[in-house]
Order: sequence, then C-alpha cells, then structure tokens
Amino acid sequence: MIRCLALIAFLLPLSAQAQEAEPHMTLPRMAEIVLALDPDAQISGPGFSLVIDDIPVLIVTDVRANRMRAMVPIRSADTMTPEEMQRVMQANFDSALDARYAVAQGQLWGVYLHPFKELERDQFISGVAQTVNVAKSYGSLYSSGAGQFGGGDSGDLQRELIERLLEQGQEI
Repeated sequence: MIRCLALIAFLLPLSAQAQEAEPHMTLPRMAEIVLALDPDAQISGPGFSLVIDDIPVLIVTDVRANRMRAMVPIRSADTMTPEEMQRVMQANFDSALDARYAVAQGQLWGVYLHPFKELERDQFISGVAQTVNVAKSYGSLYSSGAGQFGGGDSGDLQRELIERLLEQGQEI
C-alpha cells in the first residue's frame, strides 16, 4: 500500500507537467476574449465595455496591481430597504458564488474580482456570465447561475448563459 502511494505521488507531478498550462492573461488576450463575447465591445486602454444579454458590463484592469474587476450596474443602492440589503448579503454567502453584490457611489453592482495574470479564459468567461446573472436574477433568485439547489427551471436557464459564453470563447 505504501509503495502504491509513493508511485502515485511520483506520477502526479509528471501528469501535471504533461498538461499544458494556459498562458498568463494579458490585455491583448483579454481583448480577444471580450471581442469573442461581444464583437461590438469597446476597448479603452486597460478597460472594456460590452453588452451581454442586454446587460452592460464594464471591465477594469490594473496590470501592475495584478487585479481585474468585471462590473454590472443593477440599481440605485440609496433606496434599498434593510431587507433588500440583507438579501444581497445572504446571496453573497450562498448563491452569488464567484460574482458578488457590492455597493459603491450610491449604486448596487454585480462584480467579479480576480488576480489578472493568473486569470484563465474559462474563469474569466464564467465570471462575466455569473456577474450578468446576479444582475438578471436580482429581486428573484439572487444567483450567479453557476450553482443552484432545487428542482426548478431557473438553474438550467441561468447556467445556459455561462455555457453559451464558454462556447463562444473556445476558439481563443
């Protein structure tokens, strides 16, 4: 048994080396992905604006700080009730997953944050789709669509956006 575990431990690094690592994210690579998701996307220096399912998405990057943020405006935060604020905080814990609800400058946003350089294509696409989903599901499921409990139709409908965008980005 110990010999078998030692062999597995020895082979694991070899199999990991056999898999090609995805290249580090760069601004040109991100631009390629963004344009695959929305050919009409606007690129402005280290930022991007695009539209996914009629939802405007802003992407801001800071390569030196190794950060990126995808953001979707949802509504004014100034008129949110305490119950609505509590509900988005609950969603941040269990159903928003990689996307989050956030408040800045009097606005409620859906956001996805990630280290820039380490960001892989599918992570980026999924993060953008989850951010759009938290905006679309605000007021109902408060979900990113990436993980859903229950037997209803909503999970499949929300997951469809992530699958469609991942498929669009496959060529990159």
